[in-house]
Amino acid sequence: MQQIPTIISIGFIATTLAGVFQFYRATNQSKTFLIIISVWMIFQMIPGLSGFYANGYTTPPRLLLMLAPPLLFLILMMVTKRGREFASGMNMKRLTLLHLIRIPVEIVLYYLFIAGSIPEIMTFAGRNMDIIAGLTAPVIYYIVFVRRGSKAWLIGWNVLSIGLLLNIVVIALLSAKTPFQRFGFEQPNVAITYFPINWLPSVLVPLVFAAHVIVLRQLITGRKMKGETEGQILMKV
Repeated sequence: MQQIPTIISIGFIATTLAGVFQFYRATNQSKTFLIIISVWMIFQMIPGLSGFYANGYTTPPRLLLMLAPPLLFLILMMVTKRGREFASGMNMKRLTLLHLIRIPVEIVLYYLFIAGSIPEIMTFAGRNMDIIAGLTAPVIYYIVFVRRGSKAWLIGWNVLSIGLLLNIVVIALLSAKTPFQRFGFEQPNVAITYFPINWLPSVLVPLVFAAHVIVLRQLITGRKMKGETEGQILMKV
């Protein structure tokens, strides 16, 4: 079993819990969300501790168990009436500030590289520029919600930040020890197959991606279901 330094594990667990808590607050403290995410995190903790994900050569790939259920859940949220109503009621400000967690995540990834658990290409020293989204989150928050700037700023930032997220997701998958590996052969991405780092693809990445999708939907639709004006959308706490 891969030995992840204790300090890194503690830091990442704290980061994950902070991200989950911020998303929970954005749902207006939905108990349903809290129950679902808690069960999911426990469910992912068990195979992460046992090394279940370490074998990347199974058919179908075991990594799908981390990625597919959250993606399916997000799709259902966007296509069902109840799911859309839930998403429309989420707090746009808190969803924007959620992306601050991308800063400590990138710091953890860098130290995982130093520890020999992921390749350099997955860090900001390589091809992972996702930390930019975290650093610019408070800037875009100030422009849009404090200075009341155009929602075009928020739309553009969310689109660009999704691109940064998808970039590192692809790099991470192509760096894992699977038949599709293309990067990091000397130092592959093994950290995401063990707890608590497996919470990154199974919990944090889905929450960050969902935050982008939900905010973009709110901005593009103007929350017509609730009849709010653009100004009301941007100023609502």
